[in-house]
Amino acid sequence: MRINKGDLVTRNSYNNDTIFKVINIRDNIYYLKGFDVRLYADSPENDLIKVDNMTKHVDVKPDIPLDRGDYFYMPARILHLDGDNDYLKRCLKYYQEAGVMAVGKKINESELAMNMERLLKDYQPDIVIITGHDAYYHKKGDEKNIHNYKNSINFIKAVKVARNYEKSHEKLVIIAGACQSNYEELIKAGANFASSPKRINIHALDPAIIAVNIALTERNKEIDLIDILSKTKYGSNGMGGIKSNGLMYVGFPR
Repeated sequence: MRINKGDLVTRNSYNNDTIFKVINIRDNIYYLKGFDVRLYADSPENDLIKVDNMTKHVDVKPDIPLDRGDYFYMPARILHLDGDNDYLKRCLKYYQEAGVMAVGKKINESELAMNMERLLKDYQPDIVIITGHDAYYHKKGDEKNIHNYKNSINFIKAVKVARNYEKSHEKLVIIAGACQSNYEELIKAGANFASSPKRINIHALDPAIIAVNIALTERNKEIDLIDILSKTKYGSNGMGGIKSNGLMYVGFPR
């Protein structure tokens, strides 16, 4: 069966464990983007299987009940910077469904740092997400070497700019990284949460899930770190972080 641009496929050599979308075909090489995971790949056609009967895909829905009663709520504001427009749109839809105010900008990973301070000044967020695509090149060996990653260095530079702009981890929560990112260096740079402790892929919505939970947790109430990580696709293998407080104001009366 002929495989065309836009088709959904899996790879035999990886036990068909990940669904990709074909984004380009050149010289008989198929260029792929993860349908759910923040991952690029390429493959010859003979390694691909077309996915024809995929069950209708539904993203996880936010489920954070609030006691409406006589109280009113002012969730934290989110600035989401993403190197991938498709994933950005999915995250913005997730924020809307959760009732959280969010601004999203599609910015190439290499341009994040140079735009960071301006965007923070323009939008004054409580939470900033710095994400897109990344990869750890296993064949190069040493996972501590930042040059063995596709975009971790770009995320780290952007985190440093953001943390220099606001030095308090409580006033500005930074969530950074993508698939297989250098978790330790992102945390050292100043991120509250980052990927990926086990250098695995993460779901497109994982950073957004953490952001929404913080945005809808009462200010100064400590986040249950283990619980919030368990809400992501691969738990603490894919995302990790430091203990943080919620950022939502609660008022009375409505």
